[in-house]
Amino acid sequence: MKGLKLSVFGYFFEGLMQYFAEPIGRIFGPDDNSYPEVGVQPFDGDIITETIEVL
Repeated sequence: MKGLKLSVFGYFFEGLMQYFAEPIGRIFGPDDNSYPEVGVQPFDGDIITETIEVL
């Protein structure tokens, strides 16, 4: 019976470690964003010179 109690404690401890390790790994791991690192781009388009009447 003594081996059974230690085995249950081992499963509990392993599950507890996995429960905390996964979120910690996500927080401190590399980003999964694949966006390019670009700054603000200046506007080079044409300005609308016509006025639009809103009803």
